[in-house]
Amino acid sequence: MVLLAALFAVPAYAAVQRSTKPAAPAAQPITVYRTATCGCCGKWVEHLKQAGFDPTVHVVPNTDAAPPAKSVPAALRSCHTATLEGYTVEGHVPADVVRKLLKERPKVAGIAVPGMPAGSPGMESPNPVAYDVVAFDTAGRTSVFARK
Repeated sequence: MVLLAALFAVPAYAAVQRSTKPAAPAAQPITVYRTATCGCCGKWVEHLKQAGFDPTVHVVPNTDAAPPAKSVPAALRSCHTATLEGYTVEGHVPADVVRKLLKERPKVAGIAVPGMPAGSPGMESPNPVAYDVVAFDTAGRTSVFARK
């Protein structure tokens, strides 16, 4: 009889152990502004989702109409822009570099990948090119934040 009670207790104990597992971390919110016709922007949003971000996407007539675009120096602009935790993220910035930005918290307005380099997230290519992720401040000063 004791053995029978012990057999029923094991599944109950296992169920308790499974329910006390820590919850997965919540996805990092990010707000993205993009145009309806740009396919690479949609691919970049998918890249973010796969990396644990939770994008809220706003479709705008053009990215100049997006509120954060005004803070991005003209030479750094690309086809989509995003904001998170007080930073602007312009263009095809890889998710790991966005995470680096959030971890290091530099005193910049944001980061950007100017243009649409082959091989950047959303611009997958069999012939990727090296590119810089550029940090910029509110005065328009720039520096290299990461190299990919």
